[in-house]
Amino acid sequence: MKTRIKYAGLFIAFLLFLSACVYGPESLRQAEEEILPLDPKVTVGTLDNGLTYYIRENSWPAGRAELRLVINAGSVLEDEDQQGLAHFVEHMAFNGTRNLKKEDIVDFLESLGMRYGPELNASTDYDETIYKLQVPTADSDILEKAVRILEEWAWAISFEEAEIDKERPVIIEEWRLGRGAAARMRDRQLPVLYRGSRYAERRPIGKLEIIENSSSEQLRRFYRDWYRPDLMAVIAVGDFDGLQMEELIRRRFSALKSSSPARERPAYPVPDHEETLFALASDPEATTTLVSIFKKQDVIPVRIVSGYRKDMFDYLYHGILNERLEELAKKPDPPFLTGFSGKGKGVRTKELYVLGARVEDGRIMTGLEALLIEAERVRRHGFTATELERQKERILKWMEHAYNERENMESLNLAEEYIRNFLQEEPIPGIEYEYELFKKYMPGITLEEINEEAARWLSPENRVIMVNAPEKEGLSLPSEEELLAIFQRVRDKEIEAFEDKVPDKPLITGVLAGAEISGRKVMAELGVTELELSNGVRVVLKPTDFKRDQVVFAAFSPGGHSLVKDEDYIAAATAASLVSEGGVGEFNAIELEKKLAGKVVEVSPWIGELYEGIRGKATPSDLETMFQLIYLYFDSPRRDEQAFSAYRARLAASLENRLASPEAVFWDTVQTIITRNHPRARPWNTEVLAEMDLDASYSIYRDRFADAGDFTFFLVGNFVPDEIEPFIKTYLGSLPSRGRVETWRDTGIDPPGGIIEETVRKGLEPKSRVQIIFSGEASWSPQARFNLQALAEVLDIELRKVVREDAGGTYGVGSEAVLSHYPDEEYHVYLGFGCAPEKVEELSELVFKKIRQLQSGTVPEETVAKVKEIFKREHEKELKENVFWLQTLQFHYAHHLDPLDILKYDELIEALDTRTIKTTAQEFLNMNNYVRVLLYPEER
Repeated sequence: MKTRIKYAGLFIAFLLFLSACVYGPESLRQAEEEILPLDPKVTVGTLDNGLTYYIRENSWPAGRAELRLVINAGSVLEDEDQQGLAHFVEHMAFNGTRNLKKEDIVDFLESLGMRYGPELNASTDYDETIYKLQVPTADSDILEKAVRILEEWAWAISFEEAEIDKERPVIIEEWRLGRGAAARMRDRQLPVLYRGSRYAERRPIGKLEIIENSSSEQLRRFYRDWYRPDLMAVIAVGDFDGLQMEELIRRRFSALKSSSPARERPAYPVPDHEETLFALASDPEATTTLVSIFKKQDVIPVRIVSGYRKDMFDYLYHGILNERLEELAKKPDPPFLTGFSGKGKGVRTKELYVLGARVEDGRIMTGLEALLIEAERVRRHGFTATELERQKERILKWMEHAYNERENMESLNLAEEYIRNFLQEEPIPGIEYEYELFKKYMPGITLEEINEEAARWLSPENRVIMVNAPEKEGLSLPSEEELLAIFQRVRDKEIEAFEDKVPDKPLITGVLAGAEISGRKVMAELGVTELELSNGVRVVLKPTDFKRDQVVFAAFSPGGHSLVKDEDYIAAATAASLVSEGGVGEFNAIELEKKLAGKVVEVSPWIGELYEGIRGKATPSDLETMFQLIYLYFDSPRRDEQAFSAYRARLAASLENRLASPEAVFWDTVQTIITRNHPRARPWNTEVLAEMDLDASYSIYRDRFADAGDFTFFLVGNFVPDEIEPFIKTYLGSLPSRGRVETWRDTGIDPPGGIIEETVRKGLEPKSRVQIIFSGEASWSPQARFNLQALAEVLDIELRKVVREDAGGTYGVGSEAVLSHYPDEEYHVYLGFGCAPEKVEELSELVFKKIRQLQSGTVPEETVAKVKEIFKREHEKELKENVFWLQTLQFHYAHHLDPLDILKYDELIEALDTRTIKTTAQEFLNMNNYVRVLLYPEER
């Protein structure tokens, strides 16, 4: 129903005036009873057999279609002997149908350049199962076959015994992958949250013993009962002809029939309860402490305008309360590290409001009391007029932003909306209609209406208090009586009204000197213009029309924290974060956020190993504000003791129990080995944290941003160069320029040599992790970099076949490859997977065997063809994305390449062949030079 809303704004006074003039009280009441319409851009129909379809022509991304088969059935419908089989059925869809063999489905989709996972996937939840395809649309035969695959999944999954037995271990590995502290605590808490309901005992992953021993008949029974047209929707959104797509869906799906007699599809209520329930859980591998108050309420579909208007109350209430919680968390010795308030879907029949906080160990009671005080403060005193107006500005601005981008809405996001409409009756009136509703009703929402929400959230019925904490010596969970007593203590407490301190001053005072444009270079082939300012700043401009309401920018300068001494590394590495936490100019971080209410703008500095820089984005209407912030982050960073203290406290809390996590210990080991225990690559711990120094960080930051003369700025998006040149000359032209000539230095972090094997024993669950890293020196070039990326894609496809599909040994295996140019020309290739402890050596050998095959020349032609198609599809999409152009221009300037080479990428793709993969595997996968780190559970 609703477009995603963050903070936003418009001219509230004008809208209030307009609303009062146009809509009198009686006309408003009548309007509020109107039924929300269906977006005219989407075609919704129902076949005679009950199947629903949604069709929407949409041109972004161009040449793509998002296809969905949605089944209104999930794990909550499983019989007692089927727990886990809704998910099992979903897996079996990819293992073949009556007319399409397993390899036909995956190979066909991969041959189109669709990656297994991002563009070819499925999911199972309590109440639904969703199959997802993204396919190219240029060829009608491709669309025909893709829709045919959805049709076959709907009625013709084959459930061959051999394929069932091959898929069991894969599902077990998916179960294993999800195990850990969070899962163990969740197992204890969800039965409390959903007490007395079917949801308490029908987790989608199911029961291991049923997965291991289920028969094909049990699977077929679930499939027969619930995969039927009256419980299905087919969704198609993309760059195609809508009438042709409708004809295709009707032709393919009209013949589907339901089994007779059809089982009733029940809704499973979550029983109400008067008393407060408690779900308290600790675990030896937990790393954080959380305390939350959940409030359950029935799901009431929004069908009329008044219901939509009522939902606006939630946006305002939670937005203002979250602002207060954020402000409290940044005060000295805060009662919690982060606080949050929000509402969302729990299960089909209940939605959840949650008021929660992440706290330091041992401060559960303090954090809970602080949350309740803030909620009670709202109940007693309400919000302030300035808070409400600021939140209205934020929301309206973001709605305006969404409206302005209505022609560039992602097909994927639209498909998700239509899924929610089918499953949850979420209205889909369209962004044009929604924007008008917000403009019409948001200005008139009163403080009294919003303040009434507080009492509803604090009432005791259907309340669950949830606590998650580490289990360790000296730390205990509070009792239920102690937690409940806090509610009474807060009710008896004197609580003052909130004072909203709103800054009333400009971002920048005074007149800036500015600078003139001293040079101009046009690269017409790229639509790029390079400007040189008289203070040395270089600006690269690429105006686009990809998104109507977006401009992105980035800037860099050589140096980074490589230029500081090792003993100052931590201060340098945290300097930009500390400045961001502190604010700029006359505004601390909280004041700055309030000042920027009603604007869509983000600016943040950074300091990396080799470069320092600044990045961000804005709408075209907020560009001057963006340039002002850029200037302030150079000229007027704030040294804020209070922000430093709060930031360090959050880091300390995140580190205190970090090594209780098996994964954290494992990755620390990997990092230590591949960096040869370099002091600048140490894993973070409390000793490292102690090296933070506000004075040193501030000094380093000022030094890194003291000379803008060697900075290059890049701006990409919807702007007119002539119109932003005044901003460039005024704000970037006023940046300091000292004429320094500097570059980064090599700090000596080099990969290890030889074969290194390391075993980590940590963890309670029967799960292991294998990480294999090939690294070493290599000659850098764009061609070599491309070849290595292609090798990683080949490894993804080939290793999935042998390790997941053939051996059933893992849920997923992935590869990543990096070829570095600076400070050394060297490479890293990472290969990793999770598995059962007893499978580690067997699966590792399969990986090495596949590598040897690639090196010997056994590179399947069809796999290379798939990779080429992946790159082609990805690149044609990227060419219409602002962020791609921003990053690619940065890359070419940083590596001193000709930007016109961007236009030659297709030549790299066309030249890729099996010989290239063979020689690249030989060069970068040296079987005498790798690291293998293994994670095993603790020996007990």
